Amino acid sequence: MTANKIVTREESDAARGELLKREKELTRLGDELAGRRQELPWLPVPKEYTLQTEDGPRTLAELFDGRSQLSVYHFMFGPDYVAGCPTNSSIADAFDPLVPHLKSRDVTMICVSRAPLDKLLVYRKRMGWSLNWASSYGSEFSFDFGGSASKEATAAWLEPMADQMPPIARRNAIACGVDLVTYVSEGFAFVTFARQSDAVYLTYATGGRGVEFLMSYYPILDRVPKGRDEGAVFQTWLRRHDEYERT
Repeated sequence: MTANKIVTREESDAARGELLKREKELTRLGDELAGRRQELPWLPVPKEYTLQTEDGPRTLAELFDGRSQLSVYHFMFGPDYVAGCPTNSSIADAFDPLVPHLKSRDVTMICVSRAPLDKLLVYRKRMGWSLNWASSYGSEFSFDFGGSASKEATAAWLEPMADQMPPIARRNAIACGVDLVTYVSEGFAFVTFARQSDAVYLTYATGGRGVEFLMSYYPILDRVPKGRDEGAVFQTWLRRHDEYERT
């Protein structure tokens, strides 16, 4: 642990007060950005995608479940995976308990993956989640909105730079029981849609570090003395919640 300066209560309060000013600036900026997200123009979704759920086939419009807003987390679990991505699993851990609260605010939130539905439901049971999980197997939905790509297209850009991929990619590929190309060909993203009558619109999308707002453990780690403590091995500490060694 870093050897931080040891001070008096007065000095601690003064230092905290200076930091609080910046934290308030960040909070106000966050409020401003939230408003700008809500003002984004809407893009009509012309295709009528059909996904598989435990209640049977559902169109994208039907996945709203009677609400006017739909949030989709594109979870990395491809058809050839033997288990879901550990990092994506940690994200689902974080938002699964929040689903009832979102429903109360006219928001349906689900996961979508390309693996067949039976694989998804078995893994959901293992993880103890109650979230709705839809399979886009046989659909273009994950390619159009989730960042998924064919293995051929992925190999074309990945193979020349495979040695530059971060360690987390190889570790997660092994944890999912697939090679690196198969693992990386699946995308992760957070996407929101709105429905008005029979029309569906894309309203927001983000990927990469843009999904960190779903990783609620990071804001907590950012406030403890060691911080994220990841160094050069970004996220390689993450495991499925039933795979951590007892500490």
